[in-house]
Amino acid sequence: MKPRILILGAGFGGLELSTSLSEALGDSIAVTLIDKSDAFVFGFAKLDLMFGRATEAAVRLPYADYAKSGVTMKRETVTAIDPERRRVTTDKGVHEADILVVALGADYDVSATPGITLGRNEFYSVPGAAHMAKVLPGLTRGHAVIGVCGAPYKCPPAPSECALMLHDYLTDRGVRDNCQITYVNPMSSPVPPSPETSKALLAAFAERDIAFIASTRVVSVDEGRKVVTLDNGSELPCDLFLGVPRNRAPDVVVEAGMTEGGWVTIDPRTLETRFPGVYALGDLANTGAPKAGVFAEGAARTVAANLIARLRHEEQTAKNPGAGSCYIEFGANRIARVDVDFFSGPKPTGAFYEPSEALRVDKVNFGSSRKARWFGH
Repeated sequence: MKPRILILGAGFGGLELSTSLSEALGDSIAVTLIDKSDAFVFGFAKLDLMFGRATEAAVRLPYADYAKSGVTMKRETVTAIDPERRRVTTDKGVHEADILVVALGADYDVSATPGITLGRNEFYSVPGAAHMAKVLPGLTRGHAVIGVCGAPYKCPPAPSECALMLHDYLTDRGVRDNCQITYVNPMSSPVPPSPETSKALLAAFAERDIAFIASTRVVSVDEGRKVVTLDNGSELPCDLFLGVPRNRAPDVVVEAGMTEGGWVTIDPRTLETRFPGVYALGDLANTGAPKAGVFAEGAARTVAANLIARLRHEEQTAKNPGAGSCYIEFGANRIARVDVDFFSGPKPTGAFYEPSEALRVDKVNFGSSRKARWFGH
């Protein structure tokens, strides 16, 4: 029988892992890739959607276009995971595997922050970003609060990007002078691993009169009173809340007994869980690296390399690099880049590349190269 590899989740991690396995092993293996959605959306595309740079149809990459040798794509919702038996139940049936990879990403725990509603006053889901695109034109005066409700959270620079892009959006519409922008984040700086990046962002905020409140999180939103409450007990006036909900591992993963402290415990260099033949990667895994697509992709390549070696009866030597590049929208059509490395040295490091229009080309290539690799576009 062909080795059965079951991959739960078709985000950066699942798509890269299945593609890498297909390239190396083709029809000699039986890979099943499961996702509850019908399309993939790059995280950065939600900001484009929110600020009217792209339509929802344009940012969706349908899974129907995903076709790889040896890989079967299924649209199903995972309802139970038995990691000891490598057995997964979905709304369509039961799957058993020789190797199980859990890459279901992080879910949003809106119950942790009263007043946040998915698809309404947050921009981290596609429906939320699409709703914000309809709401933003109505903001002509008042106080906009970009609020992070807990850390860690996906794509650490994204709220900073939102603040800078909101400034441009309001400026273009001629209403910026009537509006205040405040950004609240539980981290000590916008991008802690890279002091240089944080310094540049703080300078950009100051230049644009964007208030940044560090080491603080939003604990509730009261749209009736038009205030948000912070974890220090104070309140901020808020006419429009753009939220980043608290992130957590999906319930089905917690119920499987795979988590400690809210996230899946793994060997950060091999992505192996304590269950034999079971791996976890991406946003739900406690790797010590940021929860961002490029880091899930690097982890997926590591798992792929070791699985390929295992199936070829070779030594498994690949290690998760814990390194990657993040592009940061600075407004005025300029983009910066930070290259962060979490595992090479005694502490994380980040190299900052100044904002430029040239780096926008790099970002476009980042997206288009992965579209081509995964979907054949």
